[in-house]
Amino acid sequence: MEEKEIQRASDRLAVLAKIEEYERKGLFDQDVEQDPPGRVLHPEDIKYLDRGLVSRTKRNLSFGAARLFFRRLLKQKKLYLNPAEGVEHLSSVDGGAVITCNHFHPFDSFIMQKVFDLSKRKGKMYRVIREGNYTSFPGFYGMLMRNCDTLPLSSDPATMKLFLKAVRQALNEKNCLLIYAEQSLWWNYRKPKPMKLGAFEIAVRRGVPVVPCFITFLDTDRIGEDGFPILSYTPHVGAPIYADPALSKKEAAEKMRAENAAFCKEVYERVYGIPLTYTTETVE
Repeated sequence: MEEKEIQRASDRLAVLAKIEEYERKGLFDQDVEQDPPGRVLHPEDIKYLDRGLVSRTKRNLSFGAARLFFRRLLKQKKLYLNPAEGVEHLSSVDGGAVITCNHFHPFDSFIMQKVFDLSKRKGKMYRVIREGNYTSFPGFYGMLMRNCDTLPLSSDPATMKLFLKAVRQALNEKNCLLIYAEQSLWWNYRKPKPMKLGAFEIAVRRGVPVVPCFITFLDTDRIGEDGFPILSYTPHVGAPIYADPALSKKEAAEKMRAENAAFCKEVYERVYGIPLTYTTETVE
């Protein structure tokens, strides 16, 4: 008896088509998922770096649930995680640091937490997230967004002042800040996307290095419930990038961004064995 062919999920096919369109148009910072509409995060809605008993309890329970969830994914072979390359680079940074990473799946946050844990660094890794992810994301992922060491951005200037104060405090306490500098999540997109300057400006202003990370992934011979191959992930951590003191703050941030992009390009071309090219159509 022939096995029934597994159909590829229509929502994933639609997302892939949108990614193809957006790459062609150069809209790299635009989201492609149908996320729930967000609401504005006001100062009274959040207490950044809250270390009260209730917040600590929610954090511990949420991290416990997240680690159990990720272990089950690995045990059930819904994803494969290979040994990380270059974790010693993150371990070598004694103080605060900004970590950048490509953003292609909700699972990449779990992978980055695993990398951080493997580095055996002291302190925490705080995640900078979108406003809507904090205010409006439902269910399990919403719980994680609100309780697992996240620092949400906001369209409210007053809230952003509190955000920047929290960033300063977190880095001064020698913690790490994970920033998805690409500013968009493109599902299973293997190429590095152009990065915004903000992550590097934060590093320059706070006097901390940027530790670049780029996660590569290859198809396995197993097919997931969505009809696509289950993936095998490998995190690659690069050497810390420090600001050039001879440059202005903006120039230093630009140079750090260029060095980070060069690292991602090198990893991409080495792992996939092809040159990094884009379909983006240039408009004269």
